[in-house]
Amino acid sequence: MRKTITMVILLVLQFEAIFLRHPATYMVGDDFGWDLVIDMETWPVGKTFYAGDFLVFKYDEQRFDVAIVDRAGHDSCSVSPGAQVFDSGNDKIQLVFGANYFIDTEADVCAGGMKMAINATAPPPSV
Repeated sequence: MRKTITMVILLVLQFEAIFLRHPATYMVGDDFGWDLVIDMETWPVGKTFYAGDFLVFKYDEQRFDVAIVDRAGHDSCSVSPGAQVFDSGNDKIQLVFGANYFIDTEADVCAGGMKMAINATAPPPSV
């Protein structure tokens, strides 16, 4: 009986480890935040992002904002009607599976480096 209970507990713990991954939270731009100080296109390089992870955008809300756009908007630094735009200076945005594109809505600022593309993959099973 004791062996059966131990096995059931181990199975439940394995199930939780596989299916209940806690999302990671990333500060965009690290210590610099969402700013022109660094090229935001290079910030994600070398990092692995999963669907469900969070990005925190900290920035001067008087100078910048952040919009979720599609690839065309990212490439052309334009915001299509209905795009989500954040302007609080401290925004937490959850990544969706696949391509995620972010830009500053000011075309010159975006073209100056405040845009970013992140591909979020399916979370791996944990063990």
